[in-house]
Amino acid sequence: MDWLSKFPNMNDEALTALKKAIDDGFRAFTRSYGDGIEEFFEPLQYFLVQCERFMTGTPWPIILLLIAAIAWFASRSWKIVLGCVATLLLIGYFGMWADTMRTISMIFVCTVLAIAIGIPIGIAMSLSNRLQSIVNPVLDIMQTMPSFVYLIPVVMLLGIGKVPGLIAVVIYAIPPIIRLTNLGIRLVDKDVLEAADAFGSSGWQRLKNVQMPLALPTIMAGINQTIMMALAMVVIASMIGVQGLGQPVLKAIANQYFTLGVFNGFAIVGIAIIFDRVSQAYGRRLQKHREVIHG
Repeated sequence: MDWLSKFPNMNDEALTALKKAIDDGFRAFTRSYGDGIEEFFEPLQYFLVQCERFMTGTPWPIILLLIAAIAWFASRSWKIVLGCVATLLLIGYFGMWADTMRTISMIFVCTVLAIAIGIPIGIAMSLSNRLQSIVNPVLDIMQTMPSFVYLIPVVMLLGIGKVPGLIAVVIYAIPPIIRLTNLGIRLVDKDVLEAADAFGSSGWQRLKNVQMPLALPTIMAGINQTIMMALAMVVIASMIGVQGLGQPVLKAIANQYFTLGVFNGFAIVGIAIIFDRVSQAYGRRLQKHREVIHG
């Protein structure tokens, strides 16, 4: 193993100096622009706080009816609706309603933000091979980077709180919706596009009226994956002050509270199943609609 010691690694002093220069530069950037960045994200914090207040302040029967109505609209399946209601009733019965509502509000805001950022990027990638070749390696890094690493720069810039956690969750969860938006638009049948061109459609009309509707099932699959990844990040984000089901799990790990960790873990699984079944059912409905159009 002597050959390992002969590996031509960087001089220790040079490496230390490089790391120190990067750290000092990031700290200087944080001191100079941290306040401005916090002000930029204030509307996002307001939106998150209002969503959380609505979910936690509204009586539980109304929230239950609202979620059931959304599940019915998306799936048109009584089995999925009853499954959603039963899961939420069990969560409430075991005393985890408030934390669950905070988690759902966080996932909702993360999903809205991911859709607002990810779909335009995916559309731009689908229209430019060069942009796709630039963005794909970035997405590869984002998907392979350990989730804890996202917390470091966000906390240094914005401190501890809901918004830093929200940003870390969005960064971690956004790659699937970008990739699948790009893929869905690129997979639209060329014959359909030629027909749209023959009818004199502009580039915007072709995108809005042909490509996006036909790509919707694939985009919905991307949204589904984004939601699942956001839920997976909830426990880690609780380390920097994100309230919800993640904090009791973190407390259970720190204090060896077995039942607290297991119950809240099952609640996260229950929410994941609800989101997964509803979004998948909606995607299948869109797929059938596309098949009817092609038929």
